[in-house]
Amino acid sequence: MANSSTLKNRYSFTTLFFIFLFLLSIFLFNKRHLEPSLSLYRNFFPHSNTNMSLLESTSPDAVTGADPPDSSTHLPIPPNSEMEPKEGNIATNSTIHALSVENERNPTTANESGGNSSTERTEKCDFFKGSWLRDEDYPIYKPGSCPYVDEAFDCQTNGRPDFDYLKWRWKPDGCDLPMFNASDFLERLRGKRLMLIGDSMNRNQFESILCLLREGLPDKSKMYEIHGHRITKGRGYFAFKFEDYGCTVEFVRSHFLVKEGVRIDGQGNSNPTLSIDQIDKTAKRWKRADILVFNTGHWWTHGKTSRGKNYYKEGGFLYPKFDAVEAYQRALMTWAKWIDQNVDPAKQLVFYRGYSSAHFRGGDWDSGGTCNGETDPILSGAFINTYPLKMKIVDKVIQQMTTPVILLNVTRLTSFRKDGHPSVYGKNVANGRTVSLRRQDCSHWCLPGIPDAWNELIYATLVFQQTTSKSQRY
Repeated sequence: MANSSTLKNRYSFTTLFFIFLFLLSIFLFNKRHLEPSLSLYRNFFPHSNTNMSLLESTSPDAVTGADPPDSSTHLPIPPNSEMEPKEGNIATNSTIHALSVENERNPTTANESGGNSSTERTEKCDFFKGSWLRDEDYPIYKPGSCPYVDEAFDCQTNGRPDFDYLKWRWKPDGCDLPMFNASDFLERLRGKRLMLIGDSMNRNQFESILCLLREGLPDKSKMYEIHGHRITKGRGYFAFKFEDYGCTVEFVRSHFLVKEGVRIDGQGNSNPTLSIDQIDKTAKRWKRADILVFNTGHWWTHGKTSRGKNYYKEGGFLYPKFDAVEAYQRALMTWAKWIDQNVDPAKQLVFYRGYSSAHFRGGDWDSGGTCNGETDPILSGAFINTYPLKMKIVDKVIQQMTTPVILLNVTRLTSFRKDGHPSVYGKNVANGRTVSLRRQDCSHWCLPGIPDAWNELIYATLVFQQTTSKSQRY
């Protein structure tokens, strides 16, 4: 009887053990199917910073190195480049995201679709790596229709006979820019101050943005210069009010972004100086802007600036001779320090517009260089992929800043466009007036023209930033 009882107990224990294993396997099987996978959560909550940056960080090579990394804030490296981009922990932005195809041509409705915009409706896109496409819908405003283009850029009114240079649209390789919408641009600027600070190239861009925004106004009289000033190259400050939107678009002249001065020599003669360690006197205006667009560069090629004799000052000391390239870098570092100390990234947005290519043949701006007769863009060649030393310095300085700065790297974009300069049409030569070939403008741009594309890129940036981060203030 004892043996029979033992066998029964063993049988019962074995049966219960197998029943337990069976139930455990069912439980585990159902648990795997009832619990959502981790990848599903990752899709809905992608890893990102709390403050969604417009750009992601990279670091360029040193100023003395080769071409900068392939990104939207840097000119794309040609295929045969020997340099590799370096990773870095930098506060600057380096990859602009553009709206995906379904929203990119209708930015005003992008905010309404909801969903996970950072993964479903955006894509990484290098705005500055692309080409010019023929587009019969261009230009955005008609030549001669905008009263804010001064004579130096009003090529058609001045008698330029060809029109093909107006029929090109900038197209990034990886995406389409949002279709420009002047009234939407104004809405995004509502209550804000947009300020362009720099030399005459930024005045070129300033006049362009005035003309573009004017297209969004049913009543053109609701836009005016607040002091009643007419735009001329002799005046260094303009502020245009858009009455219905409570916003202003302003231009502040600052050739170098650092302080210009005058010294009196032993003979009583006055000579210009440049204090590369002091910010320009116009900086008090900069603080009041919500969106700032800076540039400097072209004045650094002028004779006294490039020679550097008894011109550059630092710490009150006048250098008898100083290298212009080093002076340029130190001046930009002075500007960068001011930005880091005075700009609030939570409330203000900073752009730096890169060097715009010139196209002189047979000389420079002051030595007989020409560009008249150019009617087509450059389609290929080494010139397109040339990256100026000035831009390598800009890259380096911006990467060392703590305040995010969006680099509008228009160097390559402008390198294509040898056909877009005023050349001999910076003066009115209509009605039988003689065209002078002695001095030609192959640095600035006709309007309508290439600076319109720079402002389309600013608009595209605002579209993305305000679409993906509704709560971000600047």
